[in-house]
Amino acid sequence: MKYRLVERGNPANPAEPKKWYANPVNVGKFMIRDFAKEIAGRLLLTRGDIENTLDNFPEELPAFLKIGMSIRPGEFGTLRLNLSSEGTDTPEAFNAACIKGVKVIFTPSMELKKALEDIPFEEAK
Repeated sequence: MKYRLVERGNPANPAEPKKWYANPVNVGKFMIRDFAKEIAGRLLLTRGDIENTLDNFPEELPAFLKIGMSIRPGEFGTLRLNLSSEGTDTPEAFNAACIKGVKVIFTPSMELKKALEDIPFEEAK
């Protein structure tokens, strides 16, 4: 994996000196069609069958997340919702209007984490 160095300050303490950090270089996008082609080579399904299945996954996902379910597609990891809200002094003062946003949280599975343990790194020029 290639990386570039970026200089960043500490937002909690802007007076601190900036430091350099590694930032991953995105070398392109791997689309559903690409996944389907790779998977079809190992199965008795066509690329179209697999692509159709993968295309339908994100269409169905929001309905289950909205009712509070976490989603675990195979050994990939888990998707769940997290809320951002304003704090209140008492529970009685809190209402749904205090909720300001929703984020999707992805937690990779142990299998995925292990598969990514031996990444060789190289600085992009």
